[in-house]
Amino acid sequence: MKIKEIIDALETFAPLPLQDSYDNAGLQVGLTETEATGALLCLDVTEAIIKEAVALGYNLVISHHPLIFKGYKSISGKDYIERCIIDAIKNDIVIYSMHTNLDNAMNGVSFKIAQKIGLQNVKVLDPIGDKLLKLVTFVPTEHASEVRKALFESGCGNIGNYDSCSYNLKGEGTFRANEGAKPFCGEVGQEHTEEEVRIETILPDFIKNSVTKALIKAHPYEEPAFDFYPVKNVWNQMGAGVIGELDEPMSELEFLKEIKKTFEVGCLKHNRLTGRLIQKVAICGGAGSFLIPKAVGKADVFITGEVKYHDYFNYNDSILVAEIGHYESEQYTKEIFYSIIKEAFPSLEVTISKINTNPIKYL
Repeated sequence: MKIKEIIDALETFAPLPLQDSYDNAGLQVGLTETEATGALLCLDVTEAIIKEAVALGYNLVISHHPLIFKGYKSISGKDYIERCIIDAIKNDIVIYSMHTNLDNAMNGVSFKIAQKIGLQNVKVLDPIGDKLLKLVTFVPTEHASEVRKALFESGCGNIGNYDSCSYNLKGEGTFRANEGAKPFCGEVGQEHTEEEVRIETILPDFIKNSVTKALIKAHPYEEPAFDFYPVKNVWNQMGAGVIGELDEPMSELEFLKEIKKTFEVGCLKHNRLTGRLIQKVAICGGAGSFLIPKAVGKADVFITGEVKYHDYFNYNDSILVAEIGHYESEQYTKEIFYSIIKEAFPSLEVTISKINTNPIKYL
C-alpha cells in the first residue's frame, strides 16, 4: 500500500483539524505516493530513530511529537532537527506526526493512560466546543433512505456511542422549474408540489465539504436545498484529558506507588498527601497542568506529565496532583499507532522503536 493510505487511516482516527492552534501535526517530511516498506513508531524523531528506520529498511516514521514546529529559512544541519530532515530526505523516509489531534481524539493519548491504570467509565475531561454543525436538507420521500445512507457514510450522525442519528419530518416542498432547468419531477414553467422528508443530522465542521459533495451526489434534485447551522453544544467525545474511576478506592500512597510502577517513573512528583482515598482519577498526557482546574471538584487526583511549580501550592488542599514526566505519560502512544495501522494493514511491517528518546535522565 502507499504511504498516503496509511496516513488516511491515521487521520480517520484522529483528524488533523482536532489539533490545537499552535501545533504542527501531520506530514513533516517526504512524499506520500510512495509504496510503504514498513513503519517505525516513536514518541520523538531523533537521528537515532532515522538510523533505526534505515537499518530496518522502512521508509515511514510515525511520531507523536512533530519534528518541525517552526519555519526554517535554511536547512544546514546546525541542530538535530535539521540533521533529521537531511537524513530523512537522503534515505527517502517519510516522517508523519500525530500530536494534539491524537490528544483530543476519542481513544487517544489520555484514554490509553486510563487503560493502563485500569479506569472504568472513562470520559473526556474538557470537551471541544464550537466544532459541530447541523445539516438540514429536504428530499423526495422515496429517496430519503438513500440520501441518509450517503450522509451517514460521509461522517454524519455520530452522537456518543450511537451512529446513523437523524431526525426526519414529512412535509411538502414547492418549486417551479424555469427555462433551461432539468427537473427531477414536475414540468418546466409549472408550479409543482412534492412530498418530501426534512432530514436533520449532525457533523463535525471540518467534514462540511465532503458531506456537501456526498449530499449533492446522492440527492435526486438538480438543485437540492440544504442548510448548515452552527451548534453550540460541546462535543463530548473529543477534547483534552479524561476522567474515570478505579474499581476500588486506594490510599494516596498506594495509588502513587502503582502509578510509579506502571509507567516506570524515575521520579514521581506530587503535592501534599492529605489522607484522602483515591477513586476518581483525572488524566492528561504531556504538559497538562492547564486542565487541573477542570479536575478540581470532579476527581481525587490529577495525573499529567508536567506541572508548574506554583500549581503545587495552588491545589494542595483541593486535589492530589501527580507529575510523572512528559515522556513517561505519553510512552504508550506508540501502541495506539500500532493498533490503527495493524487493523487497517495487517500485512505491513510495523515496529515500535526500541530507542528511549526521553531527553530527561534521572540520577
